[in-house]
Amino acid sequence: MHDHRPIQYFKNGLTVGLGLGLAGGIFSTIWLKNKQSLHADDVLENIKSAFVKEGPIEGSWINFEKQPLRKFAVTSQGYTGGITRTEDGQLVSYEFLADARTGTVLDIQRSIVE
Repeated sequence: MHDHRPIQYFKNGLTVGLGLGLAGGIFSTIWLKNKQSLHADDVLENIKSAFVKEGPIEGSWINFEKQPLRKFAVTSQGYTGGITRTEDGQLVSYEFLADARTGTVLDIQRSIVE
């Protein structure tokens, strides 16, 4: 006689299924988190906090629409924005380009406002 234990097979299958579902959920969450980009407000706040360490700022702005970036073979999306502050009695403007996914400043241009 064969002694099949259907309940044991069900428990083993359920355990394997739950394990695979949990692993897939964790993988999907990590993958989606890496693909998401930062919100423009968060990027601006990070850049402003770096500028405030050196002195007060007069104003700031950021373009909420992401624009495509390409540097050699690397493509990405980024935000453009700016910070103004007074330095040595003159109003100075800093315009920046930041990576939308990481918030890293990729380029910054300084100019004196007249």
